[in-house]
Parts: sequence; C-alpha cells; structure tokens
Amino acid sequence: MSIPGARDWREMTAWMAELLKRRTGDDVETWNARVRESGAHDEASLRAWLTEQGVTGYAQTLLVMERFGYPDFFLATADDLIAGQYADRPALRPILDAVLVRAGQLGEVKVQARKTFVALVTPRRTFAVVQPTTKRRVDLGLRLADPPLGGRLRAASSMGNGAMTARIGLESVEEVDDEVDEWLRRAYEENT
Repeated sequence: MSIPGARDWREMTAWMAELLKRRTGDDVETWNARVRESGAHDEASLRAWLTEQGVTGYAQTLLVMERFGYPDFFLATADDLIAGQYADRPALRPILDAVLVRAGQLGEVKVQARKTFVALVTPRRTFAVVQPTTKRRVDLGLRLADPPLGGRLRAASSMGNGAMTARIGLESVEEVDDEVDEWLRRAYEENT
C-alpha cells in the first residue's frame, strides 16, 4: 500500500538547501564550488572548515553529502523506504497503516519515511514515530513531556530521532485502539 503524501529524504534535502541559502545567502552550487576550493579531502576536515565558515547543522550535512555522496536511503522513495522496513515482517505493515489513519485525524500531520522508521510531524516538530522493532512488534514512539509510564506506556530509548520519551508496543491492528488515540492526540497537542 502506498502512503499518499508520505515524504522521503528528497524533500528534506530541498529543505536543507533552502536553509543553507537562508542562513548564508548563497545556494548549494556556490557552496559546492567553495568546498572544492577549500582543500578539505575528508569528512572531518570538511566539517571543520564549514564550521569555520559558519555552516553548521543540516546545512553542513547537506554539503558533506554533496561532496562525498548521498547514502542509498536518501535516494529511495518513501514507499521504498517503508517497504524495506516491513520486507521481513509483512504481517506488521497493517499496524503502521492503522496508526497513520488515526494520526491523520488529528490535524496537520506530515508523514516522513526514514530508513528504519516513519516519523509523524506537526508543523512544529516530530511528535511520534512508528518503528518495526522486532519480527512481532511495532513500537509507537511518542514525544511527551513527563509521560506517566506504566501499563502499555513504557520508556523509550533511542527511538526514531531520539526525541521520543515513551513508547507503546503494538503486536496487532486491534491494539491500535482508543488508548493509542489518546496518547497520539496528547503528543500531537504537546508538539504543535
């Protein structure tokens, strides 16, 4: 099943390019020429040089990838990234689809496919991730301030982009229930 509107890294790359131009006044092509002239021959020296030039964060990462190449997952479509996550556990894919349906009812939510997880993003930031964790379980990671851990709500460690504070393990579509709705809504509202 294709996920309409799911974003992949190409949109992120375009955003990074816009960020670079906004922060420095120059586009990627101009910076690529500067990078070639910099004499930096490895990633560490290039990052150091870019930092000296005031280029940090996502803009720096973009220029490093422009110089040394993009990882394969950056070139994959959103559908390909998601298919790869569930290739060896197809029975879990309907859980992702059920979470996405419920998240889509919250308001403005962007779905961003990554190599190992799917991020759910408000206009402000990521509020949840869906990550196939084992052959039998998908974890719904939630970005919550001071989550009351207990019951189905467990501590999250290094889920998705590392910002998730709690998780709910899901082993079937039936477990994507009203309680999951409530936690998704709370995470959405806290991060909007």
